[in-house]
Amino acid sequence: MSKPTIKYLDYGLTDYGKAWEMQQEIFNRQVKLKTEKQPTENHLIFVEHPHVYTLGKSGNSQNMLISDEMLKTINATYYKVDRGGDITYHGQGQIVGYPIFDLEAMGLTYKGYINKLEESIIQYLKKEHNISSNQLDDATGVWVSADRGPEKICAIGTKASHYITMHGFALNINTDLRYFGYINPCGFTNRGVTSLEKIKGKKFDYENEKILLRKHIAQAFNAELIF
Repeated sequence: MSKPTIKYLDYGLTDYGKAWEMQQEIFNRQVKLKTEKQPTENHLIFVEHPHVYTLGKSGNSQNMLISDEMLKTINATYYKVDRGGDITYHGQGQIVGYPIFDLEAMGLTYKGYINKLEESIIQYLKKEHNISSNQLDDATGVWVSADRGPEKICAIGTKASHYITMHGFALNINTDLRYFGYINPCGFTNRGVTSLEKIKGKKFDYENEKILLRKHIAQAFNAELIF
């Protein structure tokens, strides 16, 4: 049996609303193909967003701790979106990934998909940076142990329809972590947030980290990336 293929797209630095629109177009196209019983295509989008907060459909708006006026002051925008999860932050120096995968064609359950996504991040951190990280039973994402408890290095919030996924993950590389102080990240008040830069005490080559990360995602899903 041949490996599934994943078409890799890099949107660079793109406004959240514009990227959401572009992602939705690809997602809708795959859902249409699926309902017509036509072959679908898997896509992996990498993007970097200007300062933005997004709230998932089941999230609590009270986890946004600042006013609209303060949002303007810190040059951030705010969107209510149709993914799972609560509130999170996206900004420069963070790799945001949107996998638009056909889970049925890949032979995956939704839970299995999330597990593989988390595992790809865990393997990337371990093999490329010698950082030990893990999954938690009560929260999605990837977590790193710290003195005051687990800190999240990668947030995950997705949705699926007709076994087609969209939205995805946000991995903190050189992220300005001060922006997480304006929210209860993912709804938690007792857990911190970290980044590759914070753990290692230096900035990383963002473009190179994308190359390393996408390799581990392809491996986790036993797929071949096409460019």
